[in-house]
Amino acid sequence: MTIFLQNFAIQMKINKNLEIAIEASIDAGKVVIEVYDTEFKVEIKGDKSPLTEADKRANDIINSFLIPIWIPIISEENKQIDYKIRKNWDTCWIVDPVDGTKEFVKRNGEFTVNIALVKQGKPILGVIYVPVSKVLYFANVESNEAYKITLESHSTPVEKILASAIPIEPNVNSSNPIKVVGSRSHLNQKTLDFLEALKEKANVEIISIGSSLKFCLVADGEADLYPRFSPTMEWDTAAGQAICNAVGVEVVSKDTNESLLYNKENLLNPNFLVSKKDSKS
Repeated sequence: MTIFLQNFAIQMKINKNLEIAIEASIDAGKVVIEVYDTEFKVEIKGDKSPLTEADKRANDIINSFLIPIWIPIISEENKQIDYKIRKNWDTCWIVDPVDGTKEFVKRNGEFTVNIALVKQGKPILGVIYVPVSKVLYFANVESNEAYKITLESHSTPVEKILASAIPIEPNVNSSNPIKVVGSRSHLNQKTLDFLEALKEKANVEIISIGSSLKFCLVADGEADLYPRFSPTMEWDTAAGQAICNAVGVEVVSKDTNESLLYNKENLLNPNFLVSKKDSKS
């Protein structure tokens, strides 16, 4: 097989996996909304984070799509696999069935379904679905393409989505004020200190929003920076990083000054900064 045909076959497989991830995210979003519209109960997990029926049902839906592909899955709601096994994985899915469960509980609509495909520690595909607004973001990092679409319904066919979605890109101009997106529920002192230091050099506008939507705002040019100096897990960031990386936005560890990596022994992320390549602080 020629190199061209090999690359074509690989790209076809990547695109098929992206379609499956899109379908999984939308179907999961549909059941999330079904729970959202009820008087749901909230459990507290061992790490003191909230858990609802929506997390569990969405996870089951996503697993039903991804397990038949025979690529291993890291999901917030799956039993975590020992690193002695995971370290041998070349490729894996990283999933958060409901990212922003605190926002879900608050009923402010700022929660998402996150699905990413990671190869050798780097995101190559990403899907983020916002069930309340039916806004869908998806990206193929290897082809440098990221798209956005507002669906008519949770039943919109994937063929229509791919045909109608519009490309997204970050803001390429210098902003005044600099728009900095921050967490709705996790704005800590380190972040406040970063913002104060930034304000000494430029005008700053703060945009507060929950879940992985923060990545999407930077990738789509609605914000310039996203500093995150409080704990996150790999499933909180993988899909968002894929969407950012596809349009040239970096997600950089404050420890190493390199891109965040995935399927690590410790699934906890370091502090990081999301920014355009020419706007690091």
